[in-house]
Formats: sequence, structure tokens, C-alpha cells
Amino acid sequence: MAIRREEIVSVLGPVDDELVAELMEIGASGADLREAWGWLHNDEALMGAGRPLPGTRVGKLIELLAPEEDEA
Repeated sequence: MAIRREEIVSVLGPVDDELVAELMEIGASGADLREAWGWLHNDEALMGAGRPLPGTRVGKLIELLAPEEDEA
């Protein structure tokens, strides 16, 4: 089941309409978004627990949600 705006806001908090649209375009579920959020904020614990690396949809979500790194 594709993710809804309410699910996005429940995981990420207030976000702009552009990000909501980009996240919805991926066709991911609420579970996918929660998994992506977990990988972004606690990847070492997930790897240590033996979790498999994220799949394609979760990977796309991570790319959208990851903060951009400064090129110095």
C-alpha cells in the first residue's frame, strides 16, 4: 500500500509539500519509510543486529531524506 501524507508526517514531522510528493512518487509504504528513518539515524545498530541492507525503495527514501554533505 502506497504511503499517505499522514504517515509521512507521523514519521518525519512537519514537511513541505514537495518532499511529500517526492516520497509518494517512490511508491513506498509506511513501513519502508520507518525502515529508512531507522537506517538514517541508527545504521550501526541495525547492521550489528544482522539486518539486511535496505532494498531499492528504502534506499531511494534514504537518498531523499539524507542531509546533503557540503563539498569543501
